[in-house]
Amino acid sequence: MNAPNPLDGFSVERSQIRYIGQDLQRPECILAERDGTLWAADARGGVMRIAADGTQQFIGQQADARFAQAAAEGSEDFEAKFTQGTLPNGLAFARNGDILISNFGTDLLEVMTRQGHTRTLFDRIDGQTIGKVNFVLRDSRDRIWITVSTRVNPWTQAACIRVRDGYIAVLDEHGLRVVAEGFYFTNEVRLDAREEWLYIAETTGPHITRMRLQESARGVSLTDREVFGPSHLGGFPDGIAFDAHGNLWCTLVMIDQLIALTPQGDKRLLLDDSDPVTRENFLRRAAEQTLSPEDMQHTHGSIAPWMASITFGGADLRTVYVGSLLGHRIPYFRSPVAGLPMVHW
Repeated sequence: MNAPNPLDGFSVERSQIRYIGQDLQRPECILAERDGTLWAADARGGVMRIAADGTQQFIGQQADARFAQAAAEGSEDFEAKFTQGTLPNGLAFARNGDILISNFGTDLLEVMTRQGHTRTLFDRIDGQTIGKVNFVLRDSRDRIWITVSTRVNPWTQAACIRVRDGYIAVLDEHGLRVVAEGFYFTNEVRLDAREEWLYIAETTGPHITRMRLQESARGVSLTDREVFGPSHLGGFPDGIAFDAHGNLWCTLVMIDQLIALTPQGDKRLLLDDSDPVTRENFLRRAAEQTLSPEDMQHTHGSIAPWMASITFGGADLRTVYVGSLLGHRIPYFRSPVAGLPMVHW
């Protein structure tokens, strides 16, 4: 007999939500350390270190002057904010504690020390520019997985008309290579507890795909591709994270809902911060492939506008932090179940 799911009957009440951080710029991805320290991607070109007591320190890279000014001033120019200049997106801890950065603005995979010294790891793959590198993940074998949403520029065009040119690459002892392609705007990826399956958020799918890891002397490959859960999630999946029970938590960006897929693939709605009118307009236009950047820009809630990443933190891994693309602080709440531990160093 299956054990009860800790998410049975669970939903996030607004009264339970707290916030940490202030004056953040696009805290899309968040890393949590065991001592309570958070590292949040920052659109000014770098990361914001937030201590457990809430004190902040911005660790900056050398940013494009025009973009940095637009970010600092909270520019309403959609293209300037989301398509130009340095734009740290997905983050992961390197083996030595440095921070791996998938830079969605410059199309680079970077590594940054905790003092801000940054170098490019890769700017090309198979002789071509990488494209819109979205997310980076390091597994327990020290392999680095990256997702590329699209090679279309600006990326908003690919999101609006469902271009299917996203791919996944892996860096291991054999070098950096593409291991799967043909995805609808590849976003975050996560490995299950045994690292047997890679789960892939196809944002404009809009669904979750999973692929089995196949080990060989030539390195890891991905096989047995299948959709996990509903073929249409009712919104665009962005950030995903597993809890210890095997539920896959997922944000639906722009309409701002937080859902979970059970180990059986059933969908649970955990938090709904959407506006019904703008949500239905967004979904209708997305289905018709008439979605515009303006439609995307004006569809969001207030808790974590354009919900993005999901991070389990705290001493017991039961504090859930929600990243966002339009927010200036980080909402968090308590979960009835712990998250899977993050690969540290």
